Amino acid sequence: MAYAFLSDEWIEQAHKIRHEYRGRMAPIPHPVRMNLIVTEVPFDEDRLHAHVDTSTGELELDRGHLENPDLSVTVDYITAKAILVDGNPQAAMTAFMNGKIRLEGDMSKLMVFQGAPTDESAIEFALRVREMTE
Repeated sequence: MAYAFLSDEWIEQAHKIRHEYRGRMAPIPHPVRMNLIVTEVPFDEDRLHAHVDTSTGELELDRGHLENPDLSVTVDYITAKAILVDGNPQAAMTAFMNGKIRLEGDMSKLMVFQGAPTDESAIEFALRVREMTE
């Protein structure tokens, strides 16, 4: 079954998949605490507040904001999906160059995060998340 990216159902399923893969993926070597503001969300609300946290060595994505993040990123829904689900680095670069991504804070943390290595389990995890997303 497919779910709308970042909907309550999508987050619930992503947590289940994440739980299955906990401890199976290579640790993320550089900690990043990033708040996300996703605009133009097609359901519920116009803006969605979420965060990414790798400070434990594992990727955590959830709703709500972190206190004292390294950076905050404001991005539209379509671009966020292209980056976070489709893993499309070109979408990120194009959106940044066109002013569709706004950054506040330590931009170097984002660059390190984008270059994080992936192992076989991380690729499997990403494919499972992609398959469950509309």
